[in-house]
Amino acid sequence: MTEVIIFLGPPGAGKGTQASRIAEEKNLAHISTGDMLREHVSKNTELGITAKSLLDDGKLVPDSLVIDMLIERLKADDCQNGAILDGFPRTLAQAQSLDEISENFPITKVIVFEAEQNELIKRILHRGETSGRSDDTEESVSVRLDVYQKDTEPLIGYYQENNLTVKINAVGEVDDIYNHLSKEF
Repeated sequence: MTEVIIFLGPPGAGKGTQASRIAEEKNLAHISTGDMLREHVSKNTELGITAKSLLDDGKLVPDSLVIDMLIERLKADDCQNGAILDGFPRTLAQAQSLDEISENFPITKVIVFEAEQNELIKRILHRGETSGRSDDTEESVSVRLDVYQKDTEPLIGYYQENNLTVKINAVGEVDDIYNHLSKEF
């Protein structure tokens, strides 16, 4: 059985950075649905072509495609000790789909990264300049933050009902955030 930890928070909150470090330290798989989608985009797969147009507009890829990809990924050998989900679920429907597979992949903790919108915008635009990510543009930032607030933020309450959430202040030095976060594992 693969235990699942969810990293939840707005775009630019540092989920991916921290997930990489915690995953390495704790020998967990770091699963970023965004990275999986970008890999499909770079390989020009059918999913990648569809995903690229949605991602470039700051929109979400359909749940069914993401969930099928995720189930396949959670069955991989490197997930035996557990996995951190970075960027999934993003909607209540995705959270409910994840609950449906929880017999094999139980959720043990949801880490909620918190940061002010101005800080997030600054980080995302800087990341776009340095990484070349096509979805880190001024045009898509406000759309992505609106989508997060409307579709993803309600998941905090959803997971709080099951006493799974731990809130982390995601503003500050990367190492300080990591030190605070690592105490939760």
